[in-house]
Amino acid sequence: MSNEAADPFVNRDTPIPVVSVTDPDSQSRPSASRTPSSDARTHLSASKLKDKLQSLGDSFDRPESPSRFSDKMFTMLLSSVLPQDLDDDAATPQIKDRRSRKYVERPGFSLPQMSSNFRRFNARIGIAFVAQNRAIRLFTWRQPTHTISFLFVYTFVCVNPTLVAVLPLACCLFFIMVPAFLARHPPPPTHLPTDLYPLGGPPLAAARTVKPAPELSKDFFRNMRDLQNAMEDFSRGHDAIVSFITPLTNFSNETLSSTLYILLLFTSVLLFISAHLLPWRFIFLGIGYALTVLGHPTVQGLLATEENSRLLSEKEHEARSFLLNLSKDIELGTDPDRREVEIFELQHRPLHDTDGEYEPFIFSPTPYAPLAPSRIAGDRPKGTPFFEDVQPPRGWRWSDKKWVLDLLSREWVEDRCVTGVEVQIEGERWVTDLHYEELEDIREKEMSMKSGKSGKERARLQKRSVGGVGSDSEREVLRRAWETARPSRKGEWRRRRWVRGVERVPVSAPAES
Repeated sequence: MSNEAADPFVNRDTPIPVVSVTDPDSQSRPSASRTPSSDARTHLSASKLKDKLQSLGDSFDRPESPSRFSDKMFTMLLSSVLPQDLDDDAATPQIKDRRSRKYVERPGFSLPQMSSNFRRFNARIGIAFVAQNRAIRLFTWRQPTHTISFLFVYTFVCVNPTLVAVLPLACCLFFIMVPAFLARHPPPPTHLPTDLYPLGGPPLAAARTVKPAPELSKDFFRNMRDLQNAMEDFSRGHDAIVSFITPLTNFSNETLSSTLYILLLFTSVLLFISAHLLPWRFIFLGIGYALTVLGHPTVQGLLATEENSRLLSEKEHEARSFLLNLSKDIELGTDPDRREVEIFELQHRPLHDTDGEYEPFIFSPTPYAPLAPSRIAGDRPKGTPFFEDVQPPRGWRWSDKKWVLDLLSREWVEDRCVTGVEVQIEGERWVTDLHYEELEDIREKEMSMKSGKSGKERARLQKRSVGGVGSDSEREVLRRAWETARPSRKGEWRRRRWVRGVERVPVSAPAES
């Protein structure tokens, strides 16, 4: 018997039920050879099975394998709940998503791959649900002897923490290897003499192997049921934890969160100093016993009463009130952050029209200085033609009613190292460009040199002009030309600075539904 093929078993404590597809007419005929084992099977007529499969959207025009049907079923299910456009690489410059493929190299989303992985995962997750069910039975005192035995083991581990290293090995021995040995050497039946089953003899059964649950089997759908329930349990636990912890820690109530922050900080410092003096063995022993006793049905019945629920709610309210009372002495600055923004009013007149008047041109965030890189590159100033169109920065609002002319024109010119301009320290405070004949000659010669160069050389010079002056020496030559050349008349641009106060817009608390 040891030479036979090993019987596989799935990750379940219960045997796999068999779905038998029979002829509808055959069920009306009695069968004399029907045994109790055959009666335990689940009989489903072919017509009913076909109707159920058709309700899932499968076509029975041609025979298909179970794996193909499963692939279609899960693909149809996932495609009905997922959005059409999934862009994992969408630009999120302000938020660092550690699950994005830009952060870690992982395969992209694929609906067929998702369906295949889900089927493979669902066929193998049964062992986790078996462990979950055993833990529930253990901590809910379904068999008190098992729970008491667990408390004895937990007590030994708490008293002697070095036994933690023994637990994995003991679990491997008693929960994996001993059941595997008993599968090959089954114990003798109680109604037969033990001499017929010697313990030292050859193995009487094949070794068990762990295999995934077959697709479309009853155990496969049980895994789906348990996975569904596990997702619901996780969602409820997640929501309960978030609803309790988030209002205390997200600074929606800044006074309460600040008080809790101070308490946690002092507690952390205190534990850092005195943690080695605490009896951690007895602390963990008491916590383990308390949690295990709370799972007893009698204790659960006492805690589930309406009076106890109201008492717990009152205690929670008192604890929050206590934190609020502690935070009365904490003063948080509520004044919004105030800053000053600027805008430059630019006016223009043709260079050849020396007697003409300057005309309003644009309101720009930059002064468009003579040596500005954008101006050297030949770009026009950017901005808005109307004063009313100037908007505060994002996240800010106006704190002053109107713009104010900056009367300290020389200061902002010196702070920006603006040269080649005439500063008006009285009156309207215009800062006007000065036109230099020598500099104009330099520009004409440079343009003539550019026109005589080859295509690659012109591109190099154009790239240098776009980025501003190429080197420090060239910049110094131009600045010296501006300072030493003889001015003939005012230039074509003039500007003045306007300032206005802004304050940061406070974020209002979200309305509670």
